[in-house]
Amino acid sequence: SVPRENELTEEESLDLWRTTRKVAAVIEHEYCALALNIAMQDGRHAGQSVPHVHFHILPRVTGDYANNDDVYAAIENFDAAPPQTLEVPLDEDRKPRTTDDMAKEALHLRTLFET
Repeated sequence: SVPRENELTEEESLDLWRTTRKVAAVIEHEYCALALNIAMQDGRHAGQSVPHVHFHILPRVTGDYANNDDVYAAIENFDAAPPQTLEVPLDEDRKPRTTDDMAKEALHLRTLFET
């Protein structure tokens, strides 16, 4: 796992961005979004909640926030105190998913990327 973007090679960084663009297009279509926020918190002091390079892709629609910039506070608050209904365990408390669970998820996700 690579904690910071500047620790990726140039090719890895470009590949991550290319992949993010592909995933973003699928997310936008799947959730009928009109736009997206694509964000990276690069390092703990930037709000990175898990110590590896990743992007957050948030589908957006008209009126989802009264003040458009409120989305940033919502993202920050979510990372600081996720809603209890989401029930996201700490990394060290996560139970491994079964091969069957991952296969079912992969089958669904694969259909979103077929052209």
